Amino acid sequence: MRSFRLSVVSLPLIGATLALSGCSSTPVDNTLGWSPNRLLSEARDERDSGNFDKAVVLYEKLEGRAAGTPLAQQAQLDKAYTHYKAGEPAQAQAAIDRFMRLHPTSPAMDYALYLKGLVSFNDNLGLFGSLARQDLSERDQKAAKESFEAFKDLVNRFPDSRYSADARIRMTYIVNSLAQYEVHVARYYYSRGAHVAAINRAQSALVDYADAPALEEALYILVQSYDALGMDQLRDDARRVMETNFPQSTFLTQGFRKSSDPWWKVW
Repeated sequence: MRSFRLSVVSLPLIGATLALSGCSSTPVDNTLGWSPNRLLSEARDERDSGNFDKAVVLYEKLEGRAAGTPLAQQAQLDKAYTHYKAGEPAQAQAAIDRFMRLHPTSPAMDYALYLKGLVSFNDNLGLFGSLARQDLSERDQKAAKESFEAFKDLVNRFPDSRYSADARIRMTYIVNSLAQYEVHVARYYYSRGAHVAAINRAQSALVDYADAPALEEALYILVQSYDALGMDQLRDDARRVMETNFPQSTFLTQGFRKSSDPWWKVW
């Protein structure tokens, strides 16, 4: 009986000990007392050092402590950019969309649109990515179109923005990429003997993407496909158009190109 009583009495003591140890493990917020400007500076230092997770936490603290001020908006955009630099496009887009929803009249809206286009452009088109041997036209074009729309919105709404000139260059690049995508598909169909499908995709490129470099090959695919189908009149018409617009074309003399480099590798 005596040992039983000792066991029962000891239980509350053990519980109290656990409770005390639990309290002692509560994390300490080292940023308490920091000014908003210090939070911003420290967050940027962490980001520039590649400590993206720490930077995001600091930006979130800044957003909360500076709520309703321009610094809070800055924190939201900087957090989006940090996700972008960390290779986290989904989180970056979510942060940008939230900023645009909360601050539709912000003076920084032009930058938000530019960053929105840049996130999709960089991650999905791979302009500066590591897929050095993969033709961009072979990749999913959904993100390319989303990127184009963001840049287009920027250029239309803020034509004099410091970001608009670069956005226009990227828009041209995206159009060329989308045109090449159509031509890539047309070439695939042609190689499989699906000449009607090849004609349809080549014509889509010609109609939707005027002046894109890929249109030279689109016309050549038309010439070859009409010839394979025995449609001599349409073949000759396509050839005349091609000779008029691309008088020095090597397609007519050498056929499809067999370059080891992707079409977009110009640097």
